[in-house]
Amino acid sequence: MRAKLFGFLLFLLLLPAFAAHAGVFEKTLSNGLKVIVKEDHRAPVVVQQVWYRAGSMDESAGATGIAHVLEHMMFKGTRSVPKGEFSKRIAAAGGRENAFTSSDYTAYFQQLHKSRLPLAMKLESDRMRNLLLSETEFGKEVKVVMEERRTRTDDEPRALLYEKLMATAYQEHPYRHPVIGWMNDLQSAGAGDAREWYRRWYAPNNATLVVAGDVKAAEVFALAQRHYGVIPARKLPARKYSSEPPQLGTKRLVVKAPAKLPYLVMAYHAPVLRDPAQDWRPYALEVLAGVLDGNESARLNKTLVREQQLASSTGVGYDSTARGPGMFVLEGTPSEGKSVAELEAGLREQISLLARDGVSEEELKRVKAQVTASEVYKRDSLFYQAMQIGQTESIGLSHKDIPLMLQKLQAVTAQQVQEVANEFLKDDSLTVATLDPLPLSSERKRMKGANHHAH
Repeated sequence: MRAKLFGFLLFLLLLPAFAAHAGVFEKTLSNGLKVIVKEDHRAPVVVQQVWYRAGSMDESAGATGIAHVLEHMMFKGTRSVPKGEFSKRIAAAGGRENAFTSSDYTAYFQQLHKSRLPLAMKLESDRMRNLLLSETEFGKEVKVVMEERRTRTDDEPRALLYEKLMATAYQEHPYRHPVIGWMNDLQSAGAGDAREWYRRWYAPNNATLVVAGDVKAAEVFALAQRHYGVIPARKLPARKYSSEPPQLGTKRLVVKAPAKLPYLVMAYHAPVLRDPAQDWRPYALEVLAGVLDGNESARLNKTLVREQQLASSTGVGYDSTARGPGMFVLEGTPSEGKSVAELEAGLREQISLLARDGVSEEELKRVKAQVTASEVYKRDSLFYQAMQIGQTESIGLSHKDIPLMLQKLQAVTAQQVQEVANEFLKDDSLTVATLDPLPLSSERKRMKGANHHAH
């Protein structure tokens, strides 16, 4: 009876998620720009996002960080919109805007009243092809990025540890390079590198335009045709990626940096979704991550933090969607008086128990209900709905897969969770990174307290 009731509740929870994906319309313009519209009439607002399928994984060695520097340069003006004007015009229209670069893509967005969508499109399409890239502006902006690198990575012990972990865990794949770039690459970068990147990847046929909000799809398509449709397609370069060879044994690294507390990260190579209908392992890994770390009653928190008091905090990270290979990551901070080695032993014990005894139906239900509830809450956000569509499209999947992916998560069995724990959480594909804290100088303590600036 309880199982039946749970199934019905799950069905009720899933309804808004599937309904939320209704009202999505798609059209590809003749220049190759894919336009996706999500109609949502709850409030008179609209989100416009332009996603370019170019991120740090498309950079070559020696030229890292250029995708992110160009993201900064996109706000430096065109012939018709002088430097600084883009943001001013959006703000004057009562909107907000920003951009972000990841290893897989670069995206630009505006959120504003629905009547101002033509303005947002006019500005965004203008910089898709008319960007001015002067040496002077580039020189200034690359210094801003170098400072960002210093404060967010070099002076942040955990960020530094993650960067060195990625560079160790990946031997060949470009995920070994940080999105912000290596410092000496930033120092030797010039405006020519940014121009080349812009010319190569910023083309309508390498982009997805997502518009979500109180709009009619047909009107958005007409607007998109007027503003973006006139930009010619470009021949895109062939993408060359090295796949990651299998790891042949545990890798270990220690990073010594000024920090308050030691920290441990254990990263295992893991697959990601390539075929949402046929793959099952990535879904099972998502559920496994939820069993270990999803809320107060998840295993790591319950056992290592509360019962054994081995750790003051623990966490698990796994993303089943990416253009490149995946990583299943466990991390934690040992409790006072406990060592990193003891915490590692505790984490390993939890993995062994899972691999040996599997998970209970109770745990499985909790995680599935949690996943579904969080999806439903996220769908309340217009911005998130657009994000989910843009992200899915930019990594080579389709927004039409989104409801299917949720269904497949719900279908994961206890046996599948146990199977992926055995298959992927094994020593030969593990990289262990430890932060060994050096004393914080009083000057650094003061600086760390003061380092809060938004990009």
